[in-house]
Amino acid sequence: MKTIFITGASSGIGAVTAKHFQAQGWNVVATMRTPENAGELAALERVEIARLDVTDPASIETAVAAAIDRFGTIDVLLNNAGYGAYGALEAFSNERIRRQFDTNVIGLMEVTKAVLPHMRANRAGTIINISSIGGQVTFPLGTLYHGTKFAVEGLSEALHYELEPLGIRVRIVEPGMIATNFGGSSFDFAMDDTLTDYAPMAGAMGQVFGKLGAQRSEPEVVARVIWDAAHATDGTLRYRAGADAVEMLDRRKAQDDSTFIGGIKALMHD
Repeated sequence: MKTIFITGASSGIGAVTAKHFQAQGWNVVATMRTPENAGELAALERVEIARLDVTDPASIETAVAAAIDRFGTIDVLLNNAGYGAYGALEAFSNERIRRQFDTNVIGLMEVTKAVLPHMRANRAGTIINISSIGGQVTFPLGTLYHGTKFAVEGLSEALHYELEPLGIRVRIVEPGMIATNFGGSSFDFAMDDTLTDYAPMAGAMGQVFGKLGAQRSEPEVVARVIWDAAHATDGTLRYRAGADAVEMLDRRKAQDDSTFIGGIKALMHD
């Protein structure tokens, strides 16, 4: 019986993926900052609820140790915890900038580092990092969020070389717009009212996200892609999740910078 270790499992993609793997007979370690928010996950058999804050190294070590103690192995690590920070760069304090990178990038690497000795000893395992179409494509006012997701793409690709000879696979999952709380508690928007120069762009981007949101996929779509990535034995590194992700990333690959960026600008003025 295999075990998946999931960060950010209290809601959205993390929670749905936990339920999906549990229903398929896997052991699940569902980690979250506040285990009291585990909801129905806490009542499922073969599910371990553990406190883990990716910005708290002690909680990472404790959760990984508890997972191995309970189930004996971690076969798949799903680095899912993260949030989106959008807004003019000038509007973000240095503390909020660091928090975005500490959560989406540094935290992901620290969780991975904590699991790697176990996988390396077993000469087996799969690490799945949740990126985004925003790891290949950018939108205005997304300097922080896209910066972190581009970083996730780069570190994952490099880590792939590092770990493949040890029997450990690395996968990147790139969801499009998903019907989760990304626009709620998982969203940090900064706009200083004194920075009026950015107000027109902020208004235009609100309309763009409204249009893109109409194409949202359900989180179950991502869970199924994660399932496929966890079981694949070929060399595929990147997995897209959602029809909008497939369409937009294909377009980005086919177009030069000026053409694609021009298309994003046109969206803001439709």
